[in-house]
This record gives sequence, structure tokens and C-alpha cells, in this order.
Amino acid sequence: MTHFYKLSSLLKYRNFSFIGNFKYSVNSHPLNTNMGMPLVEVVKKLKEYAPLDLAEPWDNVGLLIEPSEGATVNTVLLTIDLTEDVVDEAIENKARLIISYHPNIFKPLKAISQGHWKERIISKCIRNDIAVFSPHTTWDAMENGVHEWLGKAFDSSSNKPIIENKDYEGGHGVGSFLTLKSAISLKNAIAAVKKHVGVPYVRVAVARHRHLESPISTVAICAGSGASILSGVLADLYLTGEMLHHEVLEATQNGINVILCNHSDSERGFLNTFKETFKHDGLNVVLSKIDKDCLETM
Repeated sequence: MTHFYKLSSLLKYRNFSFIGNFKYSVNSHPLNTNMGMPLVEVVKKLKEYAPLDLAEPWDNVGLLIEPSEGATVNTVLLTIDLTEDVVDEAIENKARLIISYHPNIFKPLKAISQGHWKERIISKCIRNDIAVFSPHTTWDAMENGVHEWLGKAFDSSSNKPIIENKDYEGGHGVGSFLTLKSAISLKNAIAAVKKHVGVPYVRVAVARHRHLESPISTVAICAGSGASILSGVLADLYLTGEMLHHEVLEATQNGINVILCNHSDSERGFLNTFKETFKHDGLNVVLSKIDKDCLETM
């Protein structure tokens, strides 16, 4: 679990200051008068789409970079990870807002310099008047969120959260537990995952006393790194992005098959769902062409 600590002093850099959980605001840029939607309105709609109180306590979500007050957004760039190349892509697209699923500010920062790539990203976003919003676990816990999207690889009769959020009605919660309409073989389950996620390869751990033709009737799902959510859940198959060796071994020795499709690959396809859902006048929403999982099977 990650813990956050407030900085002991404010950093003085182009009039910006840290606020809240390492979020900051800059007020040195002139107002943008181009046609579009005010940043405050875009952020409001993002919070309506997925309330921030759905986030895990350890997470850092919401508006993480606000370069100028009263900014207007024309183009929004969607990405899973915010890298320097993605920032350059945002500049090329004249994007004034990057929605980065994973928060680019997570661990405590002591400086904004050119010595570390994460700090350079913040600096470059400020210089180019680009805001950054991170939804992360709010998109996981919302109804029809990332976990549910991953579960659409299968034809299921029911799809329920593994851990239900009792503060909300409906399907809000973490993880997904699927009961399939008809049992399929593990071999066909692997093919379905590869097709849905859009990857040529996945890593598979076949359970003890099972084989590729063994039937799959139930699937427990958690996008990203799912071991903490899936642990102890009884299902024929675990589907997630990544697990540690001993976590996979524990599952297979208990008769549970495992499919791993890389951390961000298990999440990235949801960006298309978000793009189709989050359509508003004055906004051009584009998917990053640079963003990709840092691991590749060759």
C-alpha cells in the first residue's frame, strides 16, 4: 500500500504550489480564448462520469496538473501511461488536457527538475499549458468500468463485482466475477482474451490436473495487477494483467487456471469505450498512438 505525505515546504517554481495529494496549480499563463470547453467544465463532467470517492484510499486521482486558471480545452488526449513521448504527442495534437489512466504524480515529489523523466513531464506540461487528469481506480470501481470491459471477452450470463461498493447502487465495485452462459475450453478462453484485448500473445498457467481442453464456466477478473483482489476467489479461471510467480503458483495448485495479458494491455481497450461515451460539444477526444505496454513478448 502506498502512503502519501505532504511536502514540508512549498516549492517556488513559476508560481506553482502543491495542493492536496501532490497536485498543483499554476497561474502564470494568460487565459486561452479559443473556442472549446472550459477545463473546469470538463473536470466536472469527468467527476460525474466516475465520482472521485470511488477511488481506493491509497490512490491519487483527479486533476493532477492545472497549468493555468480559466483554461479552455479543445482536444483531449487519452492514454494509460503518461510518458515523455505521450506529452510530445499531446503537444503535436494541440491537446490542452491529457487523461492519463495511471496517475503521473503518485509518490512524493521533492523537486521539479530536468533530472528525472517524471519531473520533466510535469515541467513540459506546465510550459505547454497542458492539464492532466487521472481517473485510475475510479474507472475500475464504476459501473461498466474497466473490469467489466475486460470481462466482455466472454459471453456471460452474469457479471458482478468481486468486492461490491455498498455506498452505491448497481454494479459499482472492484473486480468482476463472471458466470458464462455455456462452458468453454481453456484453449478457447485464451483465444477469446487475445481477440478482445488485441494482443498476439498472453501468458498462461494451466492449473494442476487441468489441460487446455478443461472446461471454463466461471471467470474472476481484475485488470492491471489483480492478485490482491483475486486471492481466495473460487473460479475456473483468473484473468488479469500481471501476478507474481508465487501468486500464480498458489492459484494453479488450487485448481485455478491463470491468464496474464500484461498490466496496461488489460486496461487500454477501455479507452475506446470511454471515448465513445464521453462525447461533448466542443471537445475533440483522441486516443494516443504512442501509448503501449512497456512489456512485449518476442
